[in-house]
Amino acid sequence: MANVPNPEYLRRAIVLATENVLSGMGGPFGAVIVRDGAVIGEGANSVTTAYDPTAHGEVNAIRAACRLLGTFTLAGCELYTSCEPCPMCLAASYWARLDAIYYGCSAADAARAGFDDAFLYAEMQKDQASRALPAVQLLSKEAWACFDAWIASPVKIQY
Repeated sequence: MANVPNPEYLRRAIVLATENVLSGMGGPFGAVIVRDGAVIGEGANSVTTAYDPTAHGEVNAIRAACRLLGTFTLAGCELYTSCEPCPMCLAASYWARLDAIYYGCSAADAARAGFDDAFLYAEMQKDQASRALPAVQLLSKEAWACFDAWIASPVKIQY
């Protein structure tokens, strides 16, 4: 169960986002990962400076926290982020097994500032054939070899 939200961690995420813009390092998105009342990871958007479309503030904070803890799961941790996570960051939060997400601005606020994730949310709801980005399955039987190897592996780490 998530702890009672602490506004000070959200204020830190807002500061990270604002400083990021003012320094010219990236977009207005900052994030903080908290565990047991301590900040264990911080991140700000670095998409344009890192030349990485996945370098959102939340993803950068998740990466930092995982490195610090030496794990790929953040169960027992909470995310404080300056803005409601985009679909990618929301999915990353689920994959990280975070306990809770607390955010400042909404997706609608982000849209007002020119960051409109509504297109992505709408695309996710469409069947695959109707999406703007074509995705075509090829070599499915050959590709299954990857899963056969996984299923049979005695050294796999479940996640």
